Amino acid sequence: MRTFKLIPVFLLLVLASCSSVTVYSDYDKNVDFAPYKTYAFFKPGIDKVEISDLDKRRILHAIDNEMQAKGLTKSENPDLLVNIFTKSREQVNVNQFSAGWGYGWGWGWNPWMMYGGNQTTVSTSTEGTLYIDLIDAKKKEMIWQGEGQGTLTRNIDKKDQKIAEFVNKILAQYPPVKK
Repeated sequence: MRTFKLIPVFLLLVLASCSSVTVYSDYDKNVDFAPYKTYAFFKPGIDKVEISDLDKRRILHAIDNEMQAKGLTKSENPDLLVNIFTKSREQVNVNQFSAGWGYGWGWGWNPWMMYGGNQTTVSTSTEGTLYIDLIDAKKKEMIWQGEGQGTLTRNIDKKDQKIAEFVNKILAQYPPVKK
C-alpha cells in the first residue's frame, strides 16, 4: 500500500527533473507585494534588448499571459514596470571515446575497434538567460528580479513553447513567499 502512495511523488520528481530551465529570483524583503495590481512594460529598457523583434514579442506576450493569470492588469498608470534583459552564450560539448587494447577495468573484443580507435564528437548549443525585472513605478526602484537559464532553440515551431516555459517558470516565483 505504501508503494502506491510513493508513485505520484516519484512521478512528480521525474517530471521536475526533466525541466530544461533553471530559475532563480531575488527581491526586496521590505516590500509588501500585495498592493501591486497593475503593470506596464518599461519600453526604454525593452528597446535596448539585443534580440530579434519577433523574440521580444514572444517574450512580452508570454509575460502578459502570466501576469494576467496572476490577476494583474495591464494599465497606462501601472503599479509595476516590467523590464527584460537577455544574455546568450555558445556551449561547446566535446565527447571523446577511445577503445582498443590497453590497461583498464574490464576487457572484451570489439570487431570494429580491433586495432584500437578513437571517436570524437563535437556538438554546440546556445544557452540563454532571461531576466525579468519588476520595478515599483512610483519609486522607480527594482523590487523583484527573476532569472531563467536554459538551452535555446532555433526551431521556429518550438520557440513559442520554449519562451513560454522560460517565462512561466520565472514568474512562478512571483510574488515571493515570505518565510
